[in-house]
Amino acid sequence: MPRPLRACPPDVVMHVIARGNRRASIFHSSSDYAAFLALCRAATTRVPVDIFGWCLMPNHVHLVVKPRGSGSLSRFMQWLLGTYAQRYRDQRRTCGHLWQGRFRSCPVQSDRQMILVLRYVERNPVRACLVDRAEGWPWSSARDRVSRFADRGLLSPSPVELPEPWLDIVNEPLTSAELARIRESVGRGRPLGESDWARDTALRMGLESTFRRRGRPPGKRGLTPLE
Repeated sequence: MPRPLRACPPDVVMHVIARGNRRASIFHSSSDYAAFLALCRAATTRVPVDIFGWCLMPNHVHLVVKPRGSGSLSRFMQWLLGTYAQRYRDQRRTCGHLWQGRFRSCPVQSDRQMILVLRYVERNPVRACLVDRAEGWPWSSARDRVSRFADRGLLSPSPVELPEPWLDIVNEPLTSAELARIRESVGRGRPLGESDWARDTALRMGLESTFRRRGRPPGKRGLTPLE
């Protein structure tokens, strides 16, 4: 029986992460990275999804997207990841799972929180010590924002005006508190935004559990109320 599509309203920006199985590499050459980006472009023609940012790392993928229809995000990601996995297996004559389970996703408010997530995503190669500056990594939207060779059709206009100079802002390290907020949001699928927006979004998407404390409170049954 197929899994149900994840609930995702068409007006909500999503930070999406897909990892290689057991954190193994999913890209081994420039042609692999290029093929995945080409599939991203093809996927947007099949399923209505806006792409605001991305970063392809050796063993995982970050996307910042907004679906334009009910169930669009799940259909988009299923086709994208499934098609790339089939290409990978055909080329390397392998079998088994390429991806580590289902992709992770968390809603992001279209304000300064989205800017924070885009900085986090595009600075990923710098944190991983792969390059000195974000625009030096050829497989991210940071490079495409400034490259004359960029595929402008892949990047959709941002719903939030990006501050300038953008690349200098991206290359500034995030604070430990900012990193912790984003990682907690991704790890739990918790909406990232102002408290009222996050609460309302959690209720709309059935994500109330992402705000509850982990584990069972001592001497009580069930889960704690939404905080």
